[in-house]
Amino acid sequence: MASESTNMGKYRAIMTTTDRERISGESDVSDEKRYQAIHRVRSRIEELETDVDVLSEHHPELLEELREVVCKGEL
Repeated sequence: MASESTNMGKYRAIMTTTDRERISGESDVSDEKRYQAIHRVRSRIEELETDVDVLSEHHPELLEELREVVCKGEL
């Protein structure tokens, strides 16, 4: 899995590689840096509502793909 997260050609989802390392504790950083990573991710999650609205109106098939990934095993 580590090689997947460092793949330069791969797009990020909600978290960057650095965010993942800081939040998981894999990276030895200060609590402030960890908090900043959490804050960035929380901000991106808040923006998802707008993205979902756009996909719902303009590309429902893509929205369904997103739901399948995010809600996997919960439907």
